[in-house]
Amino acid sequence: MKLRLAPLNVPLERRLQTAAALQWVFSFLVLAFMLLLLSDWWMLAVLYAGWLWLDGDTPTSGGRRSDWMRSWRVWEFFRDYFPLRLLKTVDLDPKKNYIFGFHPHGLTSHLLMLPFWFRVPLFRDYIMCGGLVSSSKSSLSHLLSRPGGGNVAVIALGGAAESLEARPGALKLQILNRKGFIKLALKHGAQLVPVFSFGENELFDQMENPSGSPLRRLQNRLQSIMGVALPLFHARGVFQYSFGLMPYRKPINTVVGEPIPLVRNPSPSSEDIEGLHQIYLQSLTHLFEQNKEKYGLDEHQHLTFI
Repeated sequence: MKLRLAPLNVPLERRLQTAAALQWVFSFLVLAFMLLLLSDWWMLAVLYAGWLWLDGDTPTSGGRRSDWMRSWRVWEFFRDYFPLRLLKTVDLDPKKNYIFGFHPHGLTSHLLMLPFWFRVPLFRDYIMCGGLVSSSKSSLSHLLSRPGGGNVAVIALGGAAESLEARPGALKLQILNRKGFIKLALKHGAQLVPVFSFGENELFDQMENPSGSPLRRLQNRLQSIMGVALPLFHARGVFQYSFGLMPYRKPINTVVGEPIPLVRNPSPSSEDIEGLHQIYLQSLTHLFEQNKEKYGLDEHQHLTFI
């Protein structure tokens, strides 16, 4: 494999963008290393263990977002690294609550993340300051039951399993058996909004892991034990473009669709859930088909629901 080195005369702006992406990709490892450095300071470890006990319910109770941290300039550099763009198709009523179904893997948004990551010391506090909360049922219910509306719960509906299918060109969505979010939307009267992020799967390559292969069986086993998938991804490095764990510089265009109106139903039947689920799939398909050619996909490319 020929090594492609990054040029030396890269503008400072791009260097800062790379640094911003690097801090996010490796933030988990850096914070874990800090924890190891503090391991000899047993009193700090005891105090932090006490903090974890006292703070255990926060990830499922709206989190602890920090407007100060969210205003850091580093996030602007992170946005411009790819770059990232958010495009809305309609205006949303800020008095209502919403569930954004995110695909592929005035309003206050909360990105829901697997509960596993909120059990990781230090990293949990870092991501909560950024506005992330647990994707557990109780966490979603807490957000949607807040009075006054204006809350958006953003869920990557494909979950951990879908990340094992993520690679350039992939359009498979783990959605056919994902209906819990439908039931909660009906129970709380939260409007459903399909969201598709064009370019999301172009950021990393992944080792081949077809269904039934030894690698996929191992990944599925680990997922069932840990609750988190372990895709073997790779892309580029910091000073070279041939290999590494940094994402590729590929544009990401996240398109927010129209909300699906629904009537609050505290005790939805299986027929109610199935009917709304089909409407959601139709709305998601329409959003994708309407926008795909704008963002580099061919007319013959379509979503596959599994």
